[in-house]
Amino acid sequence: MGYNWNWGVFLQPSATGGDTYLGWMFYGFKMTIALSLSAWMLALATGAVVGVLRTVPNKGLSGIARAYVELFRNIPLLVQLFLWYFVLPELLPTSLGNAYKQSNPLAQQFLASMVCLGLFTSARVAEQVRSGINSLPPGQKNAGLAMGFTLPQTYRFVMLPMAVRLIVPPLTSEFLNIFKNSAVCSTIGLLELAAQGRQLVDYTAQPYESFIAVTLAYLIINVVVMFSMRWVEERVRVPGYLGGK
Repeated sequence: MGYNWNWGVFLQPSATGGDTYLGWMFYGFKMTIALSLSAWMLALATGAVVGVLRTVPNKGLSGIARAYVELFRNIPLLVQLFLWYFVLPELLPTSLGNAYKQSNPLAQQFLASMVCLGLFTSARVAEQVRSGINSLPPGQKNAGLAMGFTLPQTYRFVMLPMAVRLIVPPLTSEFLNIFKNSAVCSTIGLLELAAQGRQLVDYTAQPYESFIAVTLAYLIINVVVMFSMRWVEERVRVPGYLGGK
């Protein structure tokens, strides 16, 4: 093989000055972490609400929630990202749209990416929440109502605490996916981990070193997430239910 390996390239000053190529990779790593965690918070909050609405007896609310899930699940992530970044600013009121387009480009890219990833993932989280609630015995809901709780209180104090504990394992998969899906955001110019790897190849012509480093960085993220979620799963496991002892 005639390839010239050069792992020292990461310690060389970057072509733009002021940092090394390793610094570029670390910047992309931090950007991926910040983007994925903020999108995950949005996905959890929105997905929990939509998932609950999917199970309520009101057909209007459950229909709206179902339409939301189908919309965000059936449009490809890349198409959604382009809609949020390129199309939505043109649909806003003129003053608001101009203010957005004149703001910091990094802020535009980050905000569009966060909202896109968060809402895309929220539809999947909503289905996990719905499945968790529907897996509970009907007696739990009836018992809550019999104790004098309203339906919202029954969800809040009886059903959701149990359902959330049951869906931690599948939520782990969604949490991992949001980190991997963040690589799509490089298509609108956001310099996350994958984008920094491609940029390093452009400047150094060392593709193997660049993408081996990117791969290792994603593996580190995934291992940390898996062990963290496994710890959470052990802490909240319900004896006698799926995954319980």
